Amino acid sequence: MQDDKIGSRYAQVADLYIDMFGSPDRVDAADRAFIARHLGDVTGPVLDVGCGPGHLTAYLADLGVAARGIDLVPGFVHNARSTRPDLDFTVGSMRALDVPDGSLGGILAWYSLIHHDPHEVGEIATEFRRAMVGGGVLVVGFFEGAVVEPFDHKVTTAYRRPVDDMSAVLAAAGFVEIERTRRAGTDTARAHAALAVRAR
Repeated sequence: MQDDKIGSRYAQVADLYIDMFGSPDRVDAADRAFIARHLGDVTGPVLDVGCGPGHLTAYLADLGVAARGIDLVPGFVHNARSTRPDLDFTVGSMRALDVPDGSLGGILAWYSLIHHDPHEVGEIATEFRRAMVGGGVLVVGFFEGAVVEPFDHKVTTAYRRPVDDMSAVLAAAGFVEIERTRRAGTDTARAHAALAVRAR
């Protein structure tokens, strides 16, 4: 199962990942602003799927959002609980969210879809829509590319994709695009994109 592969690979590098990325200030300021702009004032709970060390869950909570996180990796969840014992973090899969239909006001999927086969992203987005109230907001961050294609990520195979392609996948799952942002790649960073979409 792909979740097992992703989870086991990240478990192997959990401590390093926490050291490198485990605080909100390690996220680009423009990206934090994008997340805050779209999820900072939603009504209802926000779920950070693939929350990793919980740094963006904490960021949202500090904005006053009722945020909680899930991740496949127990080490990430343990770190998140230790760092922010006031917040709710659980081990779980985004493929089958343990929430009632229409119960979430928002979802953050910040680089948590990048390791899933492209055909699976639509299925996951459909699960997100099931869990969200109409009018709820989903924010997705991912690697941009001219075509949908895999590449050798340091942890496990990842995918880059055009922004229009991701927007179309989310639209098919029941979302309407609100805003997009893009950042060109550099010698040290891959091209980045993010989408904010609203549940129809």
